[in-house]
Amino acid sequence: MKRHLLTIISVLALLTAMAQTPFVKGKVIDQKLTEIALEQDSVQMSFAQAATQRASKADVMVSFAQPGVIESRGWLESAYAKFSLYPGASGYHVYVKGGNKKAYELIDAQLVRNYGAYGRADVVGLTPADDYQLRVVPIDAEGTEIASAAVETGKLTVMAYDRQGYAHFKYDKGVGAYNNDGSLKQGAVVIYVTAATAKTVKARLSSGEFTGLQAIIAAYEEGNVTNPLAVRFIGTVKAADVDEFGSKEEGIQVKGKAAHSELNITFEGIGDDATIHGFGFLCRKTRSVEFRNLGIMRCMDDGISLDTDNSHIWMHHIDVFYGVHGSGDHIKGDGAIDVKGNSQFVTLSYSHFWDTGKSNMFGMKSENGPNYISYHHNWFDHSDSRHPRIRTMSVHVYNNYYDGNAKYGVGVTTGASCFAENNYFRHAHDPLLSSKQGTDAKGDGTFSGENGGIIKSFGNIYAETEGSSYYTPITYQTNKTSFDCYEATTRNEQVPADVKTLAGGTSYNNFDTDPQLIYELTPDATADVPALVTGQYGAGRMNHGDCQFVFNNAVDDTDYAVNAELEKLIDSYQSSLLGIFGQEASQQGGEEPTDTTSQGTHPVVEGTILCTFDKNGTPSSSLFTVGGNGSNSKGSATIDGATYDTCLKMESSTSVKFSIAQKMQLTLYFASTETASIKINGTKITGTGNTYTQVLEAGDYELTKDKSVNLFGIKLEPLE
Repeated sequence: MKRHLLTIISVLALLTAMAQTPFVKGKVIDQKLTEIALEQDSVQMSFAQAATQRASKADVMVSFAQPGVIESRGWLESAYAKFSLYPGASGYHVYVKGGNKKAYELIDAQLVRNYGAYGRADVVGLTPADDYQLRVVPIDAEGTEIASAAVETGKLTVMAYDRQGYAHFKYDKGVGAYNNDGSLKQGAVVIYVTAATAKTVKARLSSGEFTGLQAIIAAYEEGNVTNPLAVRFIGTVKAADVDEFGSKEEGIQVKGKAAHSELNITFEGIGDDATIHGFGFLCRKTRSVEFRNLGIMRCMDDGISLDTDNSHIWMHHIDVFYGVHGSGDHIKGDGAIDVKGNSQFVTLSYSHFWDTGKSNMFGMKSENGPNYISYHHNWFDHSDSRHPRIRTMSVHVYNNYYDGNAKYGVGVTTGASCFAENNYFRHAHDPLLSSKQGTDAKGDGTFSGENGGIIKSFGNIYAETEGSSYYTPITYQTNKTSFDCYEATTRNEQVPADVKTLAGGTSYNNFDTDPQLIYELTPDATADVPALVTGQYGAGRMNHGDCQFVFNNAVDDTDYAVNAELEKLIDSYQSSLLGIFGQEASQQGGEEPTDTTSQGTHPVVEGTILCTFDKNGTPSSSLFTVGGNGSNSKGSATIDGATYDTCLKMESSTSVKFSIAQKMQLTLYFASTETASIKINGTKITGTGNTYTQVLEAGDYELTKDKSVNLFGIKLEPLE
């Protein structure tokens, strides 16, 4: 702990020095920061298997190659850069290129934030997995770029999210606001939510304009909103910041008009400090909802509750801390993340549970199935129980890291079937339980008085058991009457029908061997699970979040009381975010920033930007609101020396909207064999070749069809 503290102090001291001499050039700081990064790596590398992470160490090392760039990294469909502040700059333009982005493209202004000692920019929705670069350019008080002070990162390796599991099973539309390739869905609206804007953020949806976080989400309850929605949280948002709550028990209510209504909503955190404090989420009658890269602290009841007729829900890379105090077994809060009420085709993965009490409950007694759940690559960091507790459902539990659990791991009841494979149990008490039999029938009583469920076990490791029979399960092969699990000899082995629970006589349903009911999967080797789950692309938020705590295994492995130090840490937690550049004074509450919405209200375009389209017609820049269809079979166009073969088809329903704050030059690029032809704000224009250029005054613009041609690119360049 002392060594960690000294490292943190060294970093803070260095950042303070850099803040006093912004955009410092030279090798001394780069060298010192590299030494600190290497020291942190050596301290944190606690497993020999760390070398087996999916990316090499070179891919995840902090980059200090460019003067002014303090830290930069690629992560999962995202990348970020921290940069020193430039004297007198009023803000920064940040650009990204790589993957399908052939040239630098301007990112949304809300993604560029001020942390006092440094600035930070995060880019999300990067696809495909590839190397990317960020370019940071200071701007002066008039909004003019100071090009001579621009800095660039080195190449940042971006990986794809792991979309294995039931949320995506036979559902190729993409869960939430994003397609399966990681790009935003066509017509998606993006809103940015901070402490100051949660009440005032606006979204222009297909059914009208709505103001306030809960009001925007509630608009989907009528069933007439067609826009996918990405809700991007910045910094800490507390209960008092929100306009209203649809659920008094949970907080934000996400509800469809009828069972399994397709909403296409993603709730995501930006960077490593996006935190929900004092409330959670309730989903009812929804389909296609995603939660990613969020911290949840002191939720009212559950952090996330899927309650009543939900399907294709994906929850991943979430840090879950204590809920509000209750009595008895609610001392750490109620459920962290629960799935019940006939919810089905759900994935809960890559999430970090910090000493939670009742971590996950899957199923009540009303489910009529099929209720298939995937539960993988989660880190149960000294959490107590329910990892998960399963009733009625069929759950695939694989590649999870059980790290010092004081009560029990997986518990099944009420006819549930669970396939537990390649999980790593380190000092985990009662790793596998079936109610009223096996280990659960020993000692002082059961974890549940309900009839039993069946666990099929394969490839699990039980480490640091200290020779206790309570740390390894009783298999059917050793006790055919009262057992914890059926230990399979291969992962595809079927459990015989005559293997039944002692209470209730339930047989395993063998869902995991039916190709119509299970996805193809090669699980990670069990010995590698601790390193993978705790590694760079493992459980929890980006960089494991900005609120971190190290448990004392000697005490916390067996202690299920509230950890006073962790409790103090989360109750005193405060992000160092000052706000979005230019809007810092309003970010802690009060006046609404000038613009908190992207796409639905087409934010103002500033600086040079090139917008291209993928084969679905989705724009490469969220500064443009696009409705229409794309194609990859309409020829090609050459733009600034690069060839593009995907386009937006100009049809009667096609619309491209954008706003500019100053006079700019517009250039439109059509297929090389076509003649430019389009309407700008209803006025027909025609070019002499496949490009068309026009000077536009500041204002709002819409591009629509004149003739059936294909638009490959839009470039906007500011004029002096």
